[in-house]
Amino acid sequence: MMKLPGMHSWLLLLLLLLLLAGGAQAVDSPRQPAVEPALTLAGHADGPSLVVQGVLDPDIMQTLLSAFHRRHPTMTIRYIDVSGRPNRVPDKSLQDFQPDLVLSSAMPWQYLHANNGNAMSLGAQTLPTDWPDASRWRNELVGLTAEPLVIVYRREYARRFGIPRSHTALLRQLRQHRDALQGRVVTYDPARSDTGFTYLAEDARQSPQIWSLVAALGEAHTSLTDSTSDMLEGLISGRYLIGYNLIGSYASRAARRHSELKVQRPADYALVMQRLALIPTGAPHPGNARLLLQFLTGRKGQQLIARQTPLGALHPAVATTGDMHTTAGITRFIRPGPGLLALVDPLKRRSLLARWQQAFDADSRTDSGSDPTTSEDSTAP
Repeated sequence: MMKLPGMHSWLLLLLLLLLLAGGAQAVDSPRQPAVEPALTLAGHADGPSLVVQGVLDPDIMQTLLSAFHRRHPTMTIRYIDVSGRPNRVPDKSLQDFQPDLVLSSAMPWQYLHANNGNAMSLGAQTLPTDWPDASRWRNELVGLTAEPLVIVYRREYARRFGIPRSHTALLRQLRQHRDALQGRVVTYDPARSDTGFTYLAEDARQSPQIWSLVAALGEAHTSLTDSTSDMLEGLISGRYLIGYNLIGSYASRAARRHSELKVQRPADYALVMQRLALIPTGAPHPGNARLLLQFLTGRKGQQLIARQTPLGALHPAVATTGDMHTTAGITRFIRPGPGLLALVDPLKRRSLLARWQQAFDADSRTDSGSDPTTSEDSTAP
């Protein structure tokens, strides 16, 4: 596939990030305020520069970038947070900060961009030699975090219905307590959220039982939303009793602040998402981006991620009890690679979404006399 020139390549990548961050907002939504750095760490006026762009809370990035800045105090570092930007072509203000490094949990889109030739080499000496194979692709794309998808429930849920220790347990509880749970369950809407669609597709690859679980979620009139933050807000307020497939890093942080919440990593298997980083072609300061990646993937950077942020570390030397490497038997990494291309293929997306809709709406069709035809034995696309 033909490579795009540097600036156009960067604009395409930015658009892809905005498509993820914007969710279901209309393309004719009101014009957004001009993008300004969510975080600026000042260096020398004539010193080096680094612009990082991503979809990650600025307070988390502050922890990571401040530690890096202490090693490179003359460098001026800017973080551009594109979370919540609308689903439309970016306005001119977004062109003022051409990124050197792009960090995103939109794994299929990050892979698509790298696969299309729009990412630079990470460099021969940037990553540790023992960096996990499941967290890198062709020395152009690297996973920096390990974040399991979890079930989050309120304490009262466990008292009334039991602890949802696995997908099977959750399915059983949804079936047994369907009436009591009406409207009190929440999960991603895969039709509106690319993140939610990715998790649905990976669930379907892991177990055909997912379609029974989707049907049970539909029977409970589960609320559908675009983000883990929205789910956590509803769980904290008591609007929901339980949520499925939340990003574990955000869920763990919320549970530490709100004792009524409990986080459960499913015992049968846990999907693990990664925040993928790439250096876009045309990056003004790729060498500085490589320095940041070298720090974040090194032992000290990974220790920082593990100990001072809610994100999970990947470096095998940093693993602690309960970490990804000591529970490898139940973890299923979403890996950067060709398998992600199916998630951005329009035909395959429509097929999987049609099956999800059929399973989720099965109860309403049964009530109206229709005969649902979903089968648990079908192979996921």
